[in-house]
Amino acid sequence: MQAILGMMRKAITDYDMIRDGDRIAVGVSGGKDSVAALAGLHRLRAFIGIDYSLTALTIDPGFGGEPADYSAVTALCGEWGIEHIIRRSDLGEIIFHQRRESNPCSLCARMRRGMLHDMTRAAGCSKLALGHHSDDAVETFLMNLVHEGRIGCFQPVTYLSRKELTMFRPLLYATEGDVARAVRREGLPVVKSACPVDGATAREDTKQWLKTMEKTACPGITKRIFGAIRRGHISGW
Repeated sequence: MQAILGMMRKAITDYDMIRDGDRIAVGVSGGKDSVAALAGLHRLRAFIGIDYSLTALTIDPGFGGEPADYSAVTALCGEWGIEHIIRRSDLGEIIFHQRRESNPCSLCARMRRGMLHDMTRAAGCSKLALGHHSDDAVETFLMNLVHEGRIGCFQPVTYLSRKELTMFRPLLYATEGDVARAVRREGLPVVKSACPVDGATAREDTKQWLKTMEKTACPGITKRIFGAIRRGHISGW
């Protein structure tokens, strides 16, 4: 976890993500990335030299018509003195049964993000931390290029004027492997997604393509693309 903390501290410093007095909401889906972001932000408070508070926010999509069990995450937040707010929803029913979306991930992401924004403001927070890492950035860049024909990625820090809310991504300098190892070594709880299309998405296809390229034709491709995004100042990087 120490390596993750160093990467998070550098990202926070490089992009001025956090300031004294910030009340920060952390979007916690229960997956390894969001749990690692919460754990990192909690531990950084002890030595980063910035005074801020944390609230954990979770949206339960209600996949399969059943509420997900986030009790392990709630218990962890309790140990750390962090409030954990869970909003139960019928996103799964709307997307997969009512609308029968051909591209469910896009709509689900937009709806969940909008709900997170509202929850952040309702919790009295002005900043929202998300658990995206460097591999997510590379995958997003490639998906935008291949599927939409445009050069772009999500931003390290994004200000939403309509919501008066700032989103930031403190795990930007960590890889998915870095995050997975830290979560495993620390024994952090992870909630398995019950999404019907989990592992069968365009993002998963992109992830597998990158893994194949890393193993065969072009070792180091992911790191080089990430470096190009930064050097090219793509989307505010």
